[in-house]
Amino acid sequence: MDDAEVIFHGYARDPEVTRFLTWTPHLSLADTRAFLRGCVDDWRGGSRFPWAITLGFDDVSIGMIDLRPAGHMAEVGYVLAREEWGKGYMTEALTAVVEAALALPAIYRVSAICDVDNLASARVMEKAGMTREGVLKRFLLHPAMGQAPRDAFCYAKTR
Repeated sequence: MDDAEVIFHGYARDPEVTRFLTWTPHLSLADTRAFLRGCVDDWRGGSRFPWAITLGFDDVSIGMIDLRPAGHMAEVGYVLAREEWGKGYMTEALTAVVEAALALPAIYRVSAICDVDNLASARVMEKAGMTREGVLKRFLLHPAMGQAPRDAFCYAKTR
């Protein structure tokens, strides 16, 4: 909860960052606090495990990544502040989360999806060792991009 203001100002309200996400930009700090309360509740309930991404030298949140287990599989989602794009931070975080998940005895598959127009995210998944499995037609809703479902690339890594 201490990161709410940094998250709000750093990326949660940025329409360019949230363009390909399933949630719209936060309009207030209260939106970010509510989101973080949900993260804490989900972690405690075991439905998903969100982590703040920080740089080693300052402990300021520059993004988030979360793992959502479902039986023998898990799905990953992530977001990163625009000023940190292209620096390799998300590839590093995604690689670590995927490898840690696949090291769990119950998890055999970790997947992630991204809009077909989000080529930067697709490249992050490829650099993290995930393989593109195909296109999911009319799969994702991005509220910032309209009401119609959009096509998504599906990536996964298995053991």
